[in-house]
Amino acid sequence: MTSAVPTAIHHEEPPGRPITMFGPDFPFAYDDYLAHPAGLGSVPAERYGSEVAVIGGGLSGIVTAYELMKLGLRPVVYEIDEIGGRLRTVRFPGCPDDVVAEMGAMRFPPASTALYHYIDKVGLETVPFPNPLAPGTPSTVVDLKGQSHYARTPADLPGVYAEVAAAWDRTLAEHASFAEMQTAIRDRDAKTIKRLWNELVPRLDNQTFYGFLCDSPAFASFRHREIFGQVGFGTGGWDTDFPNSILEILRVVYTGADDEHRSIVGGSRQLPLRLWEHAPEEIAFWPAGTSLGSLHGGRPQPGVARLHRTAPNNITVTDTEGHIRTFPAAVFTAQSWLLLSKIECDAELFPIDHWTAIERTHYMASSKVFVPVDRPFWLDRDPVTGRDAMSMTLTDRMPRGTYLLGSAPDSPAVICLSYTWADDSLKWLPLSVSERVEVMLQSLREIYPGVDVRRHIIGDPVTVSWEAEPHFMGAFKANLPGHYRYQHRLFTHFAQDQLEPRYRGLFLAGDDVSWTAGWAEGAVQTALNAVWGVLHHFGGRTDPVNPGPGDVFDDLAPITLPD
Repeated sequence: MTSAVPTAIHHEEPPGRPITMFGPDFPFAYDDYLAHPAGLGSVPAERYGSEVAVIGGGLSGIVTAYELMKLGLRPVVYEIDEIGGRLRTVRFPGCPDDVVAEMGAMRFPPASTALYHYIDKVGLETVPFPNPLAPGTPSTVVDLKGQSHYARTPADLPGVYAEVAAAWDRTLAEHASFAEMQTAIRDRDAKTIKRLWNELVPRLDNQTFYGFLCDSPAFASFRHREIFGQVGFGTGGWDTDFPNSILEILRVVYTGADDEHRSIVGGSRQLPLRLWEHAPEEIAFWPAGTSLGSLHGGRPQPGVARLHRTAPNNITVTDTEGHIRTFPAAVFTAQSWLLLSKIECDAELFPIDHWTAIERTHYMASSKVFVPVDRPFWLDRDPVTGRDAMSMTLTDRMPRGTYLLGSAPDSPAVICLSYTWADDSLKWLPLSVSERVEVMLQSLREIYPGVDVRRHIIGDPVTVSWEAEPHFMGAFKANLPGHYRYQHRLFTHFAQDQLEPRYRGLFLAGDDVSWTAGWAEGAVQTALNAVWGVLHHFGGRTDPVNPGPGDVFDDLAPITLPD
């Protein structure tokens, strides 16, 4: 069983099919769909070359455009900033190409099987990410209430941490059918997944993560709940998620999304960039060697300033340079809040209930700070204690999580001084990057009094607060209690036979539309939903031996809660 317990205790996978981000809301096997030799389907020949606007050049937009191109359509990508979106990689001058700061997505679970289809396609290398107490992490320090504990394995921590781990395991077993659900996901048993999940959704939709813990006798102790929030599971403390819906958390732990993470060597932005230049071996209509880059003359269109509908059922796009272009279909993959603020929108783009869902989307804030250093000095051994000079650090101090990236003895490396979410991120918002670094270095001095991090820094720090980024306004969606109905409307929007004809032809994609927001896998899955939606809109079809997400929608559709 894949573990999702405090302090990131990892267990060996049992034999058989690995866990995957399969369901639980919509248990469609996107990885099998992608890998099938029949492909994703076809459009009528008279539709070849038809233009489709793809708004947003993040991973979801690039995957959407890439697959539409393979179908013989002509995607027209609009991007206001740079290709990649929240796959944003920053390089440090004078450092090797693999010494980078991942400002957005930086760790990817093997359970993201549709994502890894594309990682493998473009030949990217991945390595284990140094999460707390992960097998590839040399050491971890848990620093709470001024007291630090050094550990190489979970057994090195005080007994209270094992108690908290056991409380989480017991809570999942007694209140969320954890083992049965993970077995069903591993077996791709959609019937069992839906039986279990459809019972949980109406019961837990109004429950916070914290309330779920409080309702469990295993977490009767406030101290255990506090430690669980500060140390968390998998990637570190999750108390910033305590106000969010417990359904969001269960989606993560059921599917192994918070376990066994890997990073992309050289940076995650390489994935959309390589897909942009990739010439598929099998492609309809377009000549061999065609890529998204060649279709666009090397660069995407500018950002979008206005969207409106024009007769008979077209989508008209006005870009930020004033150019107007009309399309028979469009896919919107950017952060949905941009439709409320940055982009002038026709109210007829969506039904009113979908507008309400967009307005109610709850985004998490998130901040990071990175510095380049001369070498991975944290691997130096203290001659007295024999411990690493510095460790991956979880703390209740301002930085919360500090990650040490790099292991080549005499080569530059990177420290993520701090990675925070929600209220912890907002504490950094008024501070400049230099002020942020000073606070973080002071905290690290208190944890590691004999270590002078500053003398190893060889370049300028870089930082991001996603809530302050004008084209994002937040890091990722996280549903609050009662938001299931809103998410249902957004995710199912691609199956447009249920909509009045006047609302069809514009499709939503992106990880904030996904049930598993904050994960690149959600960006890929919703891109594939939108591709199926466009194919269906143009009168195309999938091969009967490889049905798409819309073909099996009636059988697998997420449960609908009554209004």
